[in-house]
Amino acid sequence: MNVYRATADEVLASLGTSRAGLSSKEAARRLAEYGPNAVERVRGKPLHKRALETLTHLFALLLWFAAAIAFVAHLIEPGLGMATLGYAIVGVILVNGLFAFWQEFRAERTLSELAKLLPAQVKVMRGEGVATVPAEELVPGDVIVVGQGDRVPADCRLIEAFALRISNATLTGEAMPLGRSAAPSDASDVLRSTNALLAGTSVLAGDGVAVVFATGSHTEFGKIARLAQGGTEDRSPLLEEVDSVSRVIAVLAFGLGLAFFGIGFEAGLSVWQASMFGIGTIVANVPEGLLPTITLTLAMGARRMARRKVLVRHLPATETLGAVTVICTDKTGTLTENRMAVRELFLSRTLAAAHPADLQPEQYTADRLLCEVSRRCQTVQWATDGGWLGDPMEVALVEMAERTGSASAGISLVSEIPFDADRKRMSTLHEMADGTFMYTKGAPETVLPLCTHLEANGRVAPLTRNLRQRLKEAEEALAKRGLRLLALAYRRLPAEAPLPTNEASLVFLGLVAFEDPPRKGVAEAVRSALQAGIKIVTATGDHPDTTIAIGRQIGLVGEEEIPQVVTGERLLHLSESQLWTALDAPCPIFARLAADQKLRIVRALRAKGHVTAVTGDGVNDAPALKEADIGIAMGRTGSDVAREAADMILVDDNFVSIVDAIEEGRAVFDNVRKFLTYVLTSNIAEFVPYLAFVLFGIPLPLTVIQILAVDLGTDLVPALALGAEKPCADVMQRPPRSRAELLLDHRLLLRAYGFLGLFEAAAGMAAFSFVLLQGGWSFGERLTADAHLYLQATTACLVAIVLLQVVNVFLCRDERTSLFSRARLANPLIFVGIAFEFAMILAVVYTQPGNVLFGTAPLGWQAWLSAGPFAAAMLAGEEMRKWIVRVYFARGQ
Repeated sequence: MNVYRATADEVLASLGTSRAGLSSKEAARRLAEYGPNAVERVRGKPLHKRALETLTHLFALLLWFAAAIAFVAHLIEPGLGMATLGYAIVGVILVNGLFAFWQEFRAERTLSELAKLLPAQVKVMRGEGVATVPAEELVPGDVIVVGQGDRVPADCRLIEAFALRISNATLTGEAMPLGRSAAPSDASDVLRSTNALLAGTSVLAGDGVAVVFATGSHTEFGKIARLAQGGTEDRSPLLEEVDSVSRVIAVLAFGLGLAFFGIGFEAGLSVWQASMFGIGTIVANVPEGLLPTITLTLAMGARRMARRKVLVRHLPATETLGAVTVICTDKTGTLTENRMAVRELFLSRTLAAAHPADLQPEQYTADRLLCEVSRRCQTVQWATDGGWLGDPMEVALVEMAERTGSASAGISLVSEIPFDADRKRMSTLHEMADGTFMYTKGAPETVLPLCTHLEANGRVAPLTRNLRQRLKEAEEALAKRGLRLLALAYRRLPAEAPLPTNEASLVFLGLVAFEDPPRKGVAEAVRSALQAGIKIVTATGDHPDTTIAIGRQIGLVGEEEIPQVVTGERLLHLSESQLWTALDAPCPIFARLAADQKLRIVRALRAKGHVTAVTGDGVNDAPALKEADIGIAMGRTGSDVAREAADMILVDDNFVSIVDAIEEGRAVFDNVRKFLTYVLTSNIAEFVPYLAFVLFGIPLPLTVIQILAVDLGTDLVPALALGAEKPCADVMQRPPRSRAELLLDHRLLLRAYGFLGLFEAAAGMAAFSFVLLQGGWSFGERLTADAHLYLQATTACLVAIVLLQVVNVFLCRDERTSLFSRARLANPLIFVGIAFEFAMILAVVYTQPGNVLFGTAPLGWQAWLSAGPFAAAMLAGEEMRKWIVRVYFARGQ
């Protein structure tokens, strides 16, 4: 049976229930049969599996391999320090993995606290009377009671309705309040029926009794939720890039490790000594600090976004947003405030003007009777937490009346003719000092035919045919601008006459034009996004005219421009190539969309090669949020299904925050490249000592433990400081980066490995040689691992690398701009990082625990100065390279 086309009694009979509802026993039986009234969530990965994944990525597997070899070597030949090396490597893996897991776990906990869409308790008719039960215990056949302010807990068919109006915004995107009645409906589907209450929607005004016909995953809410959960989970561009970088570095490190093992073995070393040098080569070429630094950089970006009202659920989304080329945005609640406000009035005195040229909508103007109607002909209530509660249009009328100082003291409500979906109007009757009045408001097409007169300047005049035609023209002009209209009228009732039961012979007062106003700052945010080369596609369930009107106000549509508008009905008949053509318009508008249609648009945008961000708040937006490269849900008004599907959540529901987040996201990518250059530079300085040891037979200039001291000690905080660099001034004036632009490209590799790294390697080897020669060492002489001279020499090599990394952190702040042109205090964390770097290297060199743990020895001041010429040469060489790059690009080559 089609529940919305049948009568209420037929629906009750088909569901095996009555107006008194189910008995507790029968409700319990059905609950066991149908299951709880909850949308089944796709089970995520268990915590232990997610924790395991953080310990088994490619870098971690390489390090596990190196640690295993170290422990085996210790068992075979104790006393070589291999066990210490093994424990250090395992510690690195665990710290990296646990940090990444903790960041993800915190984001999931934050999300779970936001899930508050469906009501916790519902009033339900049991055979024994009215009971309050948890919403999850509702079953088909239950009869529930709903009232103003309630959220609907399941799909229901009304059996009684009194002035009931609802909002379907979270389900369909329709912003206007909708009337509901218990009469059968001839609508084409349940979403458009006038007697259905659907799960997740809100009751704005009135009361009703309804029978539940679908619960949980069988509701329209649940169907859309399943559609959202069925999307594929794509990896972000950053994660793909990091995977690519990891593979390149892993293959390089493992290949060099095997090669050095073979070279060492051929040079006469034992198997386990050769293994140590192979491990050292792997460790030297694996940037252990890369993944935690990327994670921390994304976390810092997420915290900066949080300060700008954007909650990041998945850390990689922080960077993905910076690569966005298209924002596919909802209108209601995203571009607008999701409330009604009076925009303009068209008053009866204007209609009675002497010249047609005067027939223009007036800006808000005080009118005594109109404000009385606005104030009294309504059903809103004052909420306990402040503000008016009820139909958004009635709230807007009351707020308008309050601004004019309209008072209602001494006036009593005598009777009311309530609103219903068929009449589309309501009236209230009031006793006043000068008589009894009926105040009426409603849709113009139902109120105006009842009007016989109009009031102009305190006088009542007949509403002639000519005036009606002019009024119709004014009504059409306002409607074309996307404004919603209410007609207001009144009637003085004869003394001692019985109270009327319907409206007739009304005096027309005026038309009130409403809008859902744009959010503050949205126009500026749209302009900024367009300047940044980001396309904006509007995809909404609302009316096309309303959407176009908002588009004009915020700068998406020019005043004289005829935009490309595609309705959901037209979209049904478009082929994929036609849809692609429609999406090529500068700022296309899609209106009256269903959930699967918004999903189709997102898929088409991605197929065209766009990195797509989708915004939304309703259940109908969830599938598209899931499918997009990055889904952005509303935090205040968004449904839990939308938030579950999203990567980011706007805490303030403001489109402006998206543009702020895009700026931060672009900075994240730039900053990742900066610290990637920084950490890879030291890899060459760590690798060359092993190459020199094997090729020239000199003592090993740098130990594996000392490499870890650089990668996870002195380098870590300066790298994080680079990750916290503020966005460049021109970051929102350049187009989005191409998908083809790699994180680790040939320019970065040449700069880190083939240029900056060579200066550091030369400095380290020079400092090592300087200390050895000063101590009287001669070429070919063998030194034991615990010899004081050898410990000093390796310490000097370590110090030289760290000192040049201090210079390098300044050089890496910008790929083209000179060091001397940037504000020295623009990023105070740089100086914190350098202070940490110096404090740590001093502790490593001049404290006994540092000496024992890292195999170092105190140095004289001459060893520190030996790195100075190389630092100066590195600075001068990089400044020269940047100057050449600037000249090259200035010539447009």
